[in-house]
Amino acid sequence: MEKALIAEARLTASPEADALNATTYPVIAAISFSHLLNDMMQSVLLAIYPMLKLGLDLSFAQIGLITLAYQLTASLLQPLIGLYTDRRPLPYSLPVGMGFTLLGLLALSQAGSFGAVLVSAMLIGMGSSVFHPESSRVARMAAGSRPGLAQSLFQIGGNLGSAIGPLLAALIIVPQGRGSAAWFSLFALVGVVVLSFVGRWSSRHASSFRQRMKAHAGNGLTRRQIARSLAILGLLMFSKFFYMTSLSSYYTFFLMDKFGLPLGSAQIHLFAFLFAVAGGTVLGGPVGDRIGRKRVIWFSILGVAPFTLLLPHVGLFWTAALSVIIGLILASAFSAIVVYAQELVPGKVGTISGLFFGFAFGMGGIGAALLGRLADATSIETVYQFCAYLPLIGLLTAFLPVIEERQDRRMGTTNPKPAD
Repeated sequence: MEKALIAEARLTASPEADALNATTYPVIAAISFSHLLNDMMQSVLLAIYPMLKLGLDLSFAQIGLITLAYQLTASLLQPLIGLYTDRRPLPYSLPVGMGFTLLGLLALSQAGSFGAVLVSAMLIGMGSSVFHPESSRVARMAAGSRPGLAQSLFQIGGNLGSAIGPLLAALIIVPQGRGSAAWFSLFALVGVVVLSFVGRWSSRHASSFRQRMKAHAGNGLTRRQIARSLAILGLLMFSKFFYMTSLSSYYTFFLMDKFGLPLGSAQIHLFAFLFAVAGGTVLGGPVGDRIGRKRVIWFSILGVAPFTLLLPHVGLFWTAALSVIIGLILASAFSAIVVYAQELVPGKVGTISGLFFGFAFGMGGIGAALLGRLADATSIETVYQFCAYLPLIGLLTAFLPVIEERQDRRMGTTNPKPAD
């Protein structure tokens, strides 16, 4: 009877409700393209570390401080900026954020000292801290009834950008010198133009977005339940990104050490893993829209455990095959986790986006450092034997409420599932 009433409510929903649930694909495409540009330029800094070390005679400790300066501004500022823009929306902060990246790249191309490189890294990090929470909010605004799909399309842009950046750095900056990094500022300029149009669209639809978020509010959870759920999501993010870092940062070393592969062959295996990560990112969101985000989180985190437990104990063929399976499954979690968290606190889309993107940045950096120390103290194989158990943290997913069912019971006209 209850399902029949919900179906009737959806059929009799007003045209205004239908408009709020429409998915604006051109805006999602623009924000995904901008994410590609942003993360591509961010990755240039990491790609030219060897040039910076040699050209400015830097120590490894100074390289670490550059990473710290970038990570602090890129991760710690994100939730603060998201919190501020939730209270006082700034639709045109997106091109401003891209402008910070532009200035950072120009400064990096001309930096003649360690201090100048630090300032450049902080400017690039500030650009990222402004871009991610606000762009994730715009993706949610344009998503209509398909927030998972929108988040996945937005996220795949960043994945592609992170992969393209080092390649372009190798083709342009390495042969031409560090000064050629200034050419990458042209990509930032393109981003500023695209994001200016996105900001204009965002300012026109801000009121309808607040209306939709108000309709989603009231998921029946207490503050204590919401806080507990956010804490569980944080632990799941820890599990995911620590394990992902073990592969993205140390997989080539593992293959070279255990199987004696040359660097080129190990990098091909790494590319296969990263390609699988991109595929998993695309799949996670729309599948969550259809079957529910909690089910995707279950499968993505805990479901990968059998494969991570096997990986340290098999031969080269199955190591390569399992790494692809792991990348495909584990990557599908992020979009589902972000959208699930946004639905936990529907009035704080920017804050939640900034918190989780910032946490992802932070976990990646901290994980790489700690796992590197573990590898130095023991062996690279020990890293994978330890990390194999991290997905078991996915058992905590059992304590997450099923938000979609609660929303359907309370508001039959909100967030309808796509037709089969």
